Amino acid sequence: MTAAASHHGAPGPERFDSPRDIRTALLPEEAPAFDAAYQRALREASETLSLETLQSMLANWRRIARMTQADPVAHRRMLQQAERTRRTGQPPEDAVEWEQLRTELGV
Repeated sequence: MTAAASHHGAPGPERFDSPRDIRTALLPEEAPAFDAAYQRALREASETLSLETLQSMLANWRRIARMTQADPVAHRRMLQQAERTRRTGQPPEDAVEWEQLRTELGV
């Protein structure tokens, strides 16, 4: 068995090692934001000769890809709610006030 074949069938969370892997794992509506962030990070890397921003950007989108793949329906619902909140300024109907949350958590 080749290393590629053994890796392909390996259990566990996706690593999303490349920008292409990350982009493929995203919801279609997130791809343009990923593309724009990736292009900005590449420009900055070429100007500063540092990969720090690019690596940080990819780490952020890798987390988003993992969340998306874990539960695409819930992730899409979260994006839609965030857009509604941004558009209307109103929190979600089931939102909990900070003090209530602290009380519930016992902190």
